[in-house]
Amino acid sequence: MTDVTLGPAPSAGAPGGTGPGAAARRGGGGHLVRMVLTRVGTALLVLLCTATVSFFLVRLSGDPVKLLLPPDATAHQEATLRASLGLDRPLITQYLDYLWGLPRFDFGNSLFYNEPVSRVLADRLPATLELAAGAIVVTLGVAVPAGIIAAMRRGRAADRGVMTGVLLGQSTPPFWVGILLILVFAVGLHALPASGYGTFANLVLPSVTLAVYSVAVVARLLRSSLIDVLSSDHIRTARAKGFGPLKIVFVHALRNASLPVITVVGLEVGSLLGGAILTEQVFSWPGVGQLTIEAISNRDFPLVQATVMFFAAVFVVVNLLVDLSYSLLDPRVRTSR
Repeated sequence: MTDVTLGPAPSAGAPGGTGPGAAARRGGGGHLVRMVLTRVGTALLVLLCTATVSFFLVRLSGDPVKLLLPPDATAHQEATLRASLGLDRPLITQYLDYLWGLPRFDFGNSLFYNEPVSRVLADRLPATLELAAGAIVVTLGVAVPAGIIAAMRRGRAADRGVMTGVLLGQSTPPFWVGILLILVFAVGLHALPASGYGTFANLVLPSVTLAVYSVAVVARLLRSSLIDVLSSDHIRTARAKGFGPLKIVFVHALRNASLPVITVVGLEVGSLLGGAILTEQVFSWPGVGQLTIEAISNRDFPLVQATVMFFAAVFVVVNLLVDLSYSLLDPRVRTSR
């Protein structure tokens, strides 16, 4: 007989191996792709439902032709205008045309402005993005230091002060904060303008008003997350090695504590854009929020549908990006889904 010597079996970690480690590596990429496709499909379904609900609900507000014509208009004039606007067609036909235009960002023409809705929305969008960006800067600039200080001074005066501010920020309506800021800084001190758009001074009060609630949410979450991380084993080891409190917080603790904060900050971006509706009304800010109120008052169906889809798309896209980034930052989340 001829002896056959068998070589060592390929290990799981070697290239071409067939062990569980190689299978996990091969399946990891496919799992991530499936997860992304699932999230994208869910986001598209949410947008479809939003478009459908907004299309039918907005038509319950009344007939826009009554607002576009003078009170003494005849029935023939109303019928002629309704036909020119395409409102005399069957409702299902209008709905299918609306859905057909969504992938091409074609929302039709505004009934009130008599120009493409996309152009009207694009004219107002920079103001809203500027306001949201200002609010995000205020949120991160105030909430992150406040949360760190509260966690490092847990149970002391600084912590109690931050938590008192958090409680007030979460329980105070934004429109009331805006009115109070106007009374103090515009009417009383004459330091900042009460309304208007175009300068940095005009941006200060609306940004602070819009950011108050987000500052409270982020500061409170960062404090809680940091307190949990600072009580973990690797932080006690760092203290035993003689590391200072600042190095422990910023080098060892803040990274681990920031994962839930990243999620909330991403969600707050969508909330800031949604909350801009009231803030823009208080400060006469010419953004998408104020445009939405005007469109509802004028029964401008295409414009209302476009603004609703804009806010819905912002929420969905931000939530999608936060979900995916959280899965990429924390492998435990990726492997558990």
